[in-house]
Amino acid sequence: MSTRPALLLVDDEPRSVEVMARVLGEEFEVFTALGAAQARTILENEWVQAIFCDQRMPDVSGVAFLTEVRERWPEIVRVIVTGYTEPEDMIGAINAAGIYQYITKPWHPDQLLLVARNAAQLFALQRDHHRLSLELKLAAPAAQAHVVMQRERVARNFHFDTLIRAPDSPLNETCRRAAQVAVFDIPVLIQGETGTGKELLARAIHYSSLRSDRAFHAVNCGAIPDELLESELFGHKKGAFTGAHTTRIGLLDQADGGTILLDEIGDVSPAFQVKLLRFLQEGEIRPVGSNESKRVNVRVLAATHRDLSRQITAGTFREDLYYRLTAMTLTLPPLRTRRGDLKALACAILDSLSHQHGKAVKGFTDEALACIAAYDWPGNVREMQNEILRMLVLATDGNLGADLLSPHVVRAAASPDPDANLSCEISIPDNGLLKDRIERLEASILMETLVRCRWNKSRAAEELGLSRVGLRAKLDRYGIARGRTFASH
Repeated sequence: MSTRPALLLVDDEPRSVEVMARVLGEEFEVFTALGAAQARTILENEWVQAIFCDQRMPDVSGVAFLTEVRERWPEIVRVIVTGYTEPEDMIGAINAAGIYQYITKPWHPDQLLLVARNAAQLFALQRDHHRLSLELKLAAPAAQAHVVMQRERVARNFHFDTLIRAPDSPLNETCRRAAQVAVFDIPVLIQGETGTGKELLARAIHYSSLRSDRAFHAVNCGAIPDELLESELFGHKKGAFTGAHTTRIGLLDQADGGTILLDEIGDVSPAFQVKLLRFLQEGEIRPVGSNESKRVNVRVLAATHRDLSRQITAGTFREDLYYRLTAMTLTLPPLRTRRGDLKALACAILDSLSHQHGKAVKGFTDEALACIAAYDWPGNVREMQNEILRMLVLATDGNLGADLLSPHVVRAAASPDPDANLSCEISIPDNGLLKDRIERLEASILMETLVRCRWNKSRAAEELGLSRVGLRAKLDRYGIARGRTFASH
């Protein structure tokens, strides 16, 4: 069987068919017919990709025959060959018959070959399109199911239960209120220190809302200059400003039907606050460089680490914008007020980082967890993530010990803190005589060094420049012993 494209040439003049077949025969498999009846027989028995048919035939016109072909074999590409000196007179009939192209007599061989090649290519493209359309139609239910599964998986990853906390955590009340407000299509302001998880809470609100099947976008308003922020949110037209080589669709347009988080809203300039207020009031956006506005339906969540009420008093934040953003206010507590959450949070972060970087570990030692639970984490979750990542990178065995922690974290464990629930605790007055204060400092240094050295006294003594006997004497003096509470004299 020939792999070349097959053509059918139909003309009642044998000489004309013979010449056309000679021109096309080098590239194509050619079938010839001297009339419509013979052509029908060939079409019923052969796989033909294109037909070249003469317009003037005794039994039926070329247009009439090709119209019949369109009804019975619609995939075949149809070409009419006409001797009319004014082929424009036939254009209406040609279009009605769905004819691909017409060729006027006398034709040129190069012209005939070009039309034949294009017709064969068109036939192949039509079949590919039909095949792909059928495959997409058959795959649509599976694809839709996959999309639903992906959406459910994302929603599970950003649900309120994924915010790691203890049963009695102060974060519980915030999550409970956030879950209540999520189903109501109202703006929410999320307050909290940097690194407390404001964006994570915003995503949980979105994926618990009626907009969960639409887009969620977040933009850090404090990190972008006004000009770029306007383009980022509202979009811009090509040529609107220097460097605008293409048209950009803004995040508000991309989030149409979904949710957008305006992070660090407290850092937005007063000038841009006016543009945000206009959008919130009218629900319309106007891309930079455009004269047309577009209405969008977006739920707005805002987040900030600043006290907006103080900024309103100072005149740096608009009061009317504040009330547009704060139908409900949620506050995320810092880690220093979530002591009971720290160990569980640290273990969850370690598990995530271990999978992310492909380094398997067993976990933290008890001393490392005690140090983590005693530290205030002023940088909140981000600081904890960086610290644990550092420990993971430096670890040489499966256990992450206190010796891998940064010195300032270990010092927190060596400091007297009755709320830290450490395995060892120093109780030395913060005030009093110079001698007492020096003893307190010395005891803290001893404790820090022992924790970092995993209570290896020989190693600790070497680091401190003491003999093992001298170190033991100081430990006895301050009552420092692993695993029990002690007090200074």
